[in-house]
Amino acid sequence: MRVTIDDNSGFCFGVVRAIDVAEESLRRVGDVYSLGDIVHNRIEVQRLEELGLHTVTAEDMEQLGGKTLLIRAHGEPPRTYARAEALGIDIVDATCPVVARLQRLVREAYAMMAEVGGSVVLLGKRGHAEVIGLTGQVDDDVRVVEREEDLEGLDYSRPIYFLSQTTQSIDLFNHLAEVIRGRMAEGVTLTVNDTICRRVAGREALLAEFSKSVDVVLFVCGRKSSNGKVLSDVCRAANPRCYNIEEASDVDMAWFEGAESVGICGATSTPRWLMENVASAVEKMCNNR
Repeated sequence: MRVTIDDNSGFCFGVVRAIDVAEESLRRVGDVYSLGDIVHNRIEVQRLEELGLHTVTAEDMEQLGGKTLLIRAHGEPPRTYARAEALGIDIVDATCPVVARLQRLVREAYAMMAEVGGSVVLLGKRGHAEVIGLTGQVDDDVRVVEREEDLEGLDYSRPIYFLSQTTQSIDLFNHLAEVIRGRMAEGVTLTVNDTICRRVAGREALLAEFSKSVDVVLFVCGRKSSNGKVLSDVCRAANPRCYNIEEASDVDMAWFEGAESVGICGATSTPRWLMENVASAVEKMCNNR
């Protein structure tokens, strides 16, 4: 069996930076508290927990006075920073620069729409950490849409500013932009700002090509990963024999029936070492078959 790891898969720049910041902080101060999972990958979170990184929720902040709190790559709304300061918590900010730029754009778009009686519409996954941080920039006064059906109820007689969570599908964003454009009242302004991270979005075509080059695809990602859902769907569209797994123990040998090649790939939240573990496990299983 030929087993290949996709060289274009794995941590994106923002996640690499956040983990680097976390590890440096752990070396400097010892215990560090991450506000939510630092990355949507259970196995990598467990590795960092062994180094002293503790995952906490907003409700836990009352007990963290004098301690170090990590803001992960997804970012946080301004109210989180204000609360941390009031509680005497030391903030280490690992917000991805791409997300931080989008947070500024949301504030600017909101101010622009406030002047003309318009609204800000964001393509994103409701409840996702990045989306919470984005909408929180303007007291959650943003309409979040996930699919075309969510466009019902928008006021097309007033200006709309449309942008996106950084890890959404480009095709979906472009499709929804066209639908909105077709519904706008005559003479009413629609501003479309494609804010999808190209370091992530550019992987879609590469993953599709990789998936077609092998008989079976093992897509390694955490079950909480929004980006993993998007990218695994891309792989599955290119190769129906695509299986989502979190770790090597999830592999089922029945998936390889009649196959001569297996491709290992993953989300932007999937560490390279985990894909290598899966590849080694598959090779060992096939050799012992």
